[in-house]
Amino acid sequence: MNRAVRHATLAVADAATEGLDMATVVIGGAIGAWAGYTYYPDTWSGDWHLALTGAAAVIAAVAVNSMAGLILAPLRRLLNKARAQLARTATRTAVAVPATLGEGLAQVAAATEADAASRASSAAWRIDKGDNFLQDEARWNGYENGEATFFIAPGVQLHYRSEKNQNSEPRFTLLTSDGDQPVPITNVEQIRHQLAARAAGLPAAPATADSEDRDKDTGELAALLKALDA
Repeated sequence: MNRAVRHATLAVADAATEGLDMATVVIGGAIGAWAGYTYYPDTWSGDWHLALTGAAAVIAAVAVNSMAGLILAPLRRLLNKARAQLARTATRTAVAVPATLGEGLAQVAAATEADAASRASSAAWRIDKGDNFLQDEARWNGYENGEATFFIAPGVQLHYRSEKNQNSEPRFTLLTSDGDQPVPITNVEQIRHQLAARAAGLPAAPATADSEDRDKDTGELAALLKALDA
């Protein structure tokens, strides 16, 4: 799909999303106005009748629009990610054809690093189903071995690797520069817990994980963190 078609598709999707958003406001307002007018108490005056109808229309419009927003939110995130990828593609220069084996290897190595960063950001939805914090591909640094790291705070990084098994399950681990044992991460709240404990100067118990797997990974992760800080 060329850039012109992608731009057109995004424009149509944006227009459709905004149209649906406005439609929910109108539909909700109409439902509220109808309900307020229909179920208005006969003993009330005409002024109260108008006020009740207007209030019911506003409340229903906000309620219906909020519920629709929950449904449209994943679509908006997808559109934002597609728009960001399109912007990066527009500013990316074409890769020259390699003249030597060394140049070809360097290009493949760079592509491997970019692929690792992309895979890490895509897999991050497993632990962060919020507003694209860990799914920001620009903040992931990929490496030639297929692993990647995400800078969380000074001395704290999130590490990504794909398990070498049938399902290629992604695995996230919190690394620190002060020699603490790497902490397996399965949701973003665990990261918050670890950072809060560090900020308060308190020890944070690592998340529950299989001790045998954790011991196996400790040496590799510690070596990677040492290389990153070098």
